[in-house]
Amino acid sequence: MRLNLPAVILSLLLADMAGASDLIREHRIAEQIEDAILVGEPLKLQAGELEFMAIHTEAETDQPKGGVIILHGRGAHPDWVDVVQPLRSELPEFGWETLSLQMPVAASDAGDGAYRALVPEAFPRIEAGVRYFKDRGVANILLLGHSLGGRMAVDYVATGGAGEIKALVVVGLSIHKDENGAALRSLEKIDLPILDVYGSRDLDAVYKTAKERANAARRAGNTAYRQIEVQGADHFFNGLSNTLVARVRAWIDRFGRTGDETENREETEKAPPAGNRS
Repeated sequence: MRLNLPAVILSLLLADMAGASDLIREHRIAEQIEDAILVGEPLKLQAGELEFMAIHTEAETDQPKGGVIILHGRGAHPDWVDVVQPLRSELPEFGWETLSLQMPVAASDAGDGAYRALVPEAFPRIEAGVRYFKDRGVANILLLGHSLGGRMAVDYVATGGAGEIKALVVVGLSIHKDENGAALRSLEKIDLPILDVYGSRDLDAVYKTAKERANAARRAGNTAYRQIEVQGADHFFNGLSNTLVARVRAWIDRFGRTGDETENREETEKAPPAGNRS
């Protein structure tokens, strides 16, 4: 797959230019990474008039378990070396095909507020990913997001996009005080199984708000919410990607399988308190 510049320019003209996403930067990212992809196949998906990049990796087992849509974090891409690449390339070894999507990006010098404003622009792309899996006959679809991608996933499900999603995984989900609890309100609306993974050396906006996230899930009555703190992990799980993949795989094998939700909802763990860093 190679995106050609005239097609991208046409997409720029036809897309909703009121949005804050930097589509030219997206095109440059796609050009830079597609020839370096070693596992999986790059492809183009359509979200309205917008064409964007994704990477699909087929399951390596005889009986696939389902599909996982992966959303990267701020300013990254669908083959980002931290968190995204290990998950998208290794989960297929255990029966989960993956579809890693290019999420909207802001200008390279944009601040946190500009990136959080992109969250709604992610929704049509997630829907395009769902359609891709459904067209392939994949009915058991999970959503996994890292950092800002986790926020995009949570808000998508909370605003009514949960119809085709069976379970949700968030890695390094931040809660920003200047948003007056917007992400927490989204968690309060979700009753799907959720795995909330973070590191003991994570960003303050992730680590110190773990208890708030768990409480929001309790207010939702979500008995299938589980929170895991990985000791020694930073926001990007540097040096601990194998641990991250193992934790995610173990959970989705139990909670993300079609037909298993009723049994698994009875197996609830209390979230650990957010104490001091070691």
